[in-house]
Amino acid sequence: MDTIGEYITKQEHQDELRMVRKILQETLPECIEKISWGMPTYYKNHNIIHFAANKKHLGIYPGADGIEAFQKAFEDHGYGYSKGAVRIPYDAIDEQLIISLAKWCYEHHQ
Repeated sequence: MDTIGEYITKQEHQDELRMVRKILQETLPECIEKISWGMPTYYKNHNIIHFAANKKHLGIYPGADGIEAFQKAFEDHGYGYSKGAVRIPYDAIDEQLIISLAKWCYEHHQ
């Protein structure tokens, strides 16, 4: 799999993944898109943020510091999270939260 577009076409929740891709493209225009660790990734000098399709949720990978910074927001939305990932149900994607998280990652991961 070479591109994010190819990654998305192989997934079940393509509309939601395209939406997240568009959000990240618009929020992080300075970054390049690539596949890293088998996931769509936004990169500038190093990986900024990843996302991935899972059976029941969208995974976003902002790193442990991103999880810590947004922990309360994730809890307020009822999103599950772990040390480096947040699990967002496909029917509960919050565009503004993803924008805020992506901007934070860009500012803090350079």
